[in-house]
Amino acid sequence: MTESENIFLFVPNIIGYGRVILAIISFYFMTTNHVIASWCYIISALLDAVDGHAARYFNQGTKFGAMLDQLTDRVGTMCLLATLCIFYPSYSFWFQLSMAIDISCHWIYLHTTVLQGKTSHKFIDMSGNPIMRVYYTNRTVLFIMCAGNEAFYAALYLLHFTEGPILIGISLFRLVMYLSAPIAFIKTGISLLHGYTSCINLSIIDLKERQEHSKVN
Repeated sequence: MTESENIFLFVPNIIGYGRVILAIISFYFMTTNHVIASWCYIISALLDAVDGHAARYFNQGTKFGAMLDQLTDRVGTMCLLATLCIFYPSYSFWFQLSMAIDISCHWIYLHTTVLQGKTSHKFIDMSGNPIMRVYYTNRTVLFIMCAGNEAFYAALYLLHFTEGPILIGISLFRLVMYLSAPIAFIKTGISLLHGYTSCINLSIIDLKERQEHSKVN
């Protein structure tokens, strides 16, 4: 690693730019052409795994790349949910609530992690919970949770246009929706847990700073 390196041209970050472009194309066609929108959205999502492998292979993992990845994921899901608000207006409140939980809980979790710096044993560490430990350390479980969450909303999106192939008396997209719904709900619960724990940890940081401030004064 040298000072002359340009992290913006690292391979995983270039892949990340491609994800952004594909996501934007998907957003443009979401309400009019589900085929183009779906393929661009799916490829963008799949590249999420590719840039991670590239970062490890080329030893080009960066905070910028991680942030770009996180933002692309969050914005992609949010825009898909915004489209679902148009397609299913009677369920708009629930889609809006899902967006609010996803964005706010990820935001406060990310920033609290940066602020706390793991400097105090008083911080609540969810990885100490056996269930959450599996979520954090098992890549297969994490993939199933994230993919299942996306599959639920994607199935709702596709059902607005078509039922898809019929399998054993039920359409493929409807089957995916039913199977992935529990995963999406669990994923939302985990996001809420992240948000709650982050608030507790943030209060610990506040109390520590207030104590240090009172000592100075």
